[in-house]
Amino acid sequence: MKKNYSYIWISLIVLIFGIYFVPKIVARFKTASVVESDRLNVANRRELKEIGKAPAFSFTNQDNKTITNADYEGKVHLVEFFFSTCPTICPVMNENMVKLQGEFGKDDRFAIASITIDPETDTPEHLKEHAKFLKVTMKNWHFLTGSEDAIFALAKKFNMYVGKNDDAPGGFEHSGLFALIDKKGKIRSRNMENMDYPIIYYDGTTEEGVQMLREDIQQLIKE
Repeated sequence: MKKNYSYIWISLIVLIFGIYFVPKIVARFKTASVVESDRLNVANRRELKEIGKAPAFSFTNQDNKTITNADYEGKVHLVEFFFSTCPTICPVMNENMVKLQGEFGKDDRFAIASITIDPETDTPEHLKEHAKFLKVTMKNWHFLTGSEDAIFALAKKFNMYVGKNDDAPGGFEHSGLFALIDKKGKIRSRNMENMDYPIIYYDGTTEEGVQMLREDIQQLIKE
């Protein structure tokens, strides 16, 4: 009988230990895992430098609506200068933008501004057809047009090259760069590889540039 009582007391002690201490031990392990996960996330975060405030604008989109930089407040967004009849780098840029649409297009915190440098050809109606051709589904992807003077002046403020050139394919020249802008309207950029100065803009014509954008858009959306 005494042996039976001993087993009963041992069982009760084990039961009490399990009820009281095991949940606390599990909770400590969970907390430790979360802390370690947070440490890893912080360690993996890349410093994205502030280049400066993105310049203001007011243009007309493919739906004949006035769109300004205020419409992009609170959204991580890209700005590019292009033209729909460009026979050289624009198709590649368009293709890469569509890739980014596929990854971030359903997130309302992401947006795109594609600004034409050929407003005579790229009317709102023409840009709407161009958006359909590209299979644009994002409500926050605006194809913008306005006066040539205002567009060229904006490109100059961004320090992105655009220009007319009768000898160039399509009659215009421009960079293939994408500007990355955070939710507060600041131009952001990672540093060059193994350097202490930023790339400023991302190459929209290369897979390497698009991969950088994937990573940095994701980071800025979480800020």
